[in-house]
Amino acid sequence: MNQHDLLNVRHASLDEAKTTMSELLENRASNYSLDAQLYNDPHMFRIDMEEIFQKEWLFVGMTSEIPKKGDYITVDVGQNSLLILRDAEGNVNAFHNTCRHRGSVLCTEHRGKVANLVCPYHQWTYDLKGNLLFAGTEMNKDFDLKQHGLKSVFCKTGGGFIYVCLGKTQPDDGFDDYLATLDAYMEPYDVENTKLAVESTMYERANWKLVLENNRECYHCSGSHPELLNTLLEWDDTEDPRAPQDFHDHYNAQAAKWDAEGIPHKSKSFGEVQRNRIVRMPLKKGTQVMTMDGSAACTKPLGRIQNRELGSMRILHLPNSWNHMQSDHFIVFRVLPVSAQESIVTTKWFVHKDAVEGVDYDTDKLRRVWDATNEQDKVLGERNQLGINSIGYQPGPYSETFEFGVINFLEWYSNTVKKNLKAK
Repeated sequence: MNQHDLLNVRHASLDEAKTTMSELLENRASNYSLDAQLYNDPHMFRIDMEEIFQKEWLFVGMTSEIPKKGDYITVDVGQNSLLILRDAEGNVNAFHNTCRHRGSVLCTEHRGKVANLVCPYHQWTYDLKGNLLFAGTEMNKDFDLKQHGLKSVFCKTGGGFIYVCLGKTQPDDGFDDYLATLDAYMEPYDVENTKLAVESTMYERANWKLVLENNRECYHCSGSHPELLNTLLEWDDTEDPRAPQDFHDHYNAQAAKWDAEGIPHKSKSFGEVQRNRIVRMPLKKGTQVMTMDGSAACTKPLGRIQNRELGSMRILHLPNSWNHMQSDHFIVFRVLPVSAQESIVTTKWFVHKDAVEGVDYDTDKLRRVWDATNEQDKVLGERNQLGINSIGYQPGPYSETFEFGVINFLEWYSNTVKKNLKAK
């Protein structure tokens, strides 16, 4: 079989997979888990990458990670290396991290600082807006620098969060309304005056959807997360049907204090099936933040915050992020797929930029709860994947009270994939 025939076979195989995926999603029961192929098949994974991770808005990092001109971070979305950097005017730009000469990766470090972007292969040089400045004297006299700038990626910010979209067009889903609300709700934290204190990267042998499903419910919390439940109330939002009256009383008392300080807390959701959601929830009575004993993690509160009992403002962004904003630090989580049965979960802790490690905060105390929780979730996710890989697996029912967040996530996933496949 020659290369042309092999390519045709591959295209036919992918087309068949797309047809199969459309049928599986069209016929699935909305309150049941997905067919095994959607969790473990490489062809289905490729479709996920093409129709979700190469077309939808993705969370990649925080603006305070690149505070000054020339600061950058790199992020890998599948095989696509992205470069996110701050230009001289203070704008955050995103590009494909690949040289327009012969495709070499430009920046090989996870984060750094540059005056200009210089390709390590042949020294082609770009400015911080992606314009090609220098391509050597070896190119012919008709070579046009302007036609060989870096390939840009759609990039938007809100409340200090950086989102990118790898698609040819931006999704038209009311995303700007979410960003505007995020600006308002994150204002008390003054993200530009925070810094990254510590981060962790965890490799998990589980499909990215299993990672998200696990996050979207706390049905498993009491049996798996003793450290987290020292401070966390397991109710998902202020309207959680499981929540008892004493929770509502606690919330109302805390909300009155938040109102007095001008801290936003009304639950907000955006997009189909709450794709983007912001909700401030109190922590357990007498606790301040998510540490082992609930006491302060940093002596310096964030921004203009005065009330240490600010609870946790939870921010959800599908398909790849959840976050906890607290009075003296905040935590952001990012999920990126690696393969049909592998994912990378990155967790970052941020504190006031003037806080001094070892004086104002201790990284061990800062991260202990979520290090334990992440490891516990990794075990759960990997066991989940192993069970789904068995020929004995068949889709099982979700609880509409305990697992409604999972139901919402899979409804968003299913509708988004079907929409994007039909748009071709």
